[in-house]
Amino acid sequence: MTPSEDRNPSEDRQSREDRLLLRNCLLVLPDPGDPAGPTLEGVDILIEGCRISRVGRGLGAPAEGPAAGPPSRRDGSEAQRVIDASSCVVVPGFVNTHHHFYQVLTRALPAVQNAKLFRWLVYLYEVWRHIDPEAVRVSSAVAMGELLKTGCTCTTDHHYLYPRGFQADLSGLQFEAADEVGIRFAPMRGSMSLSKKDGGLPPDSVVQSQDEILRDSRRVIEAYHDPAPGAMRKVGLAPCSPFSVTRELMVETARLARSYNVRLHTHLAETDDEDAYCERTYGRRPLELMEEWEFVGQDVSYAHGIWFDDRELETLQRTGTAVCHCPSSNMRLGSGIARVKEMLEKGITVSLAVDGSASNDSSDFLGEMRQALFLQRVRYGADALSVRQVFAMATTMGARVLGFDGPGGIGRIAEGQAADLAVFDVKRLEYAGALADPLAALLLAGSDHRTRWTIVNGRIVVENGALTGTAEGSLTEQANRIAARLRGAAAG
Repeated sequence: MTPSEDRNPSEDRQSREDRLLLRNCLLVLPDPGDPAGPTLEGVDILIEGCRISRVGRGLGAPAEGPAAGPPSRRDGSEAQRVIDASSCVVVPGFVNTHHHFYQVLTRALPAVQNAKLFRWLVYLYEVWRHIDPEAVRVSSAVAMGELLKTGCTCTTDHHYLYPRGFQADLSGLQFEAADEVGIRFAPMRGSMSLSKKDGGLPPDSVVQSQDEILRDSRRVIEAYHDPAPGAMRKVGLAPCSPFSVTRELMVETARLARSYNVRLHTHLAETDDEDAYCERTYGRRPLELMEEWEFVGQDVSYAHGIWFDDRELETLQRTGTAVCHCPSSNMRLGSGIARVKEMLEKGITVSLAVDGSASNDSSDFLGEMRQALFLQRVRYGADALSVRQVFAMATTMGARVLGFDGPGGIGRIAEGQAADLAVFDVKRLEYAGALADPLAALLLAGSDHRTRWTIVNGRIVVENGALTGTAEGSLTEQANRIAARLRGAAAG
């Protein structure tokens, strides 16, 4: 059954009496989505249970010492933990809106270091078809851990590859990994139904029938989706692309998603090769197909969106369809530069994403924000995007794309919002000389993008740059062992 709208399952596992106080923050960015909104200096942030309780001055006890005084729900007295944040910039946790976790196991492979998208895919499908439950669980934990360490508190994953004979609950494995590392997780149940024999790119061994896909999509929604804005778990549906699924599957997936009120996602307009494929196969450009196939609207997002023409930008604006911008992947594969500046000027929602870790090849979210800022300037000039615009893409717009916006949701630091925060210590060597604007320093300066603390749903999940929920050394060893096994299986 779908969880009740007024119940957050994570709150059952965490004491609602827990209190955490961030004291004397150097700088706080409350609402990145408000271009004229203030930044706050020297304020405290009080967290009670899963929520931000109060933002203001003088809320609590001496830093890092035991709190004293009578209990009070509206100040920081008797906080179980008080953190001195006087050297820190505190921002809403970032939201990653497109990824492929399993690809962390195939980073930097020599054969595809210089390949364009289609050749890159054809080669890697032969490696990826060997993934098993262990590979899914470990790669998910690695990807989510790397995101947490660089300020991302909420992520999706677009897993569309289901090898023949894979018997485990793939979504369940990923949710287990998310619980272990402590991230807010909203995966898109992906799908492919067109293999090589049908004119697609993937081998037969990694695609599913339409009936299998729709049946499991329904199961995953009913098992895991929580519609509450502050949920720790959501689910969406995501056919892979116009060149890997049929028209009928795209339409039926859209109808199924809307019957459950969940989000829709797909790759679109990533390369000129994709445009050529769609025009050759269907006589339509990719976005024209999406309109015909009921795959546009405020519940839809497209990964990449590089090759939209002027008329198609108007379509995105008119329909409220969002774009998930992946600058590092677009550069890595030589796919092109998305028209983000123009999209934002038209009021189109543009979020940020690291994309799969075999086309980035990392999950460094703060680094992705820096790339987004600079790549637009290559195309449009030095004033193409501002620092504040990039923070909005990384927080409020990402929350909107994944369905976490609104009261009690994420993307803002305000009373009643979910307590997802990224805390960066800027009084370090990497930021020396950059404190005239500490917020801008996070993107314009610095080489180590790790947070000092990352907080998700009121829990500290990264402390002093390290994960608190899992042993990083053991996880790294497991990932390297599995990656070697996959390479060996593909070579054999």
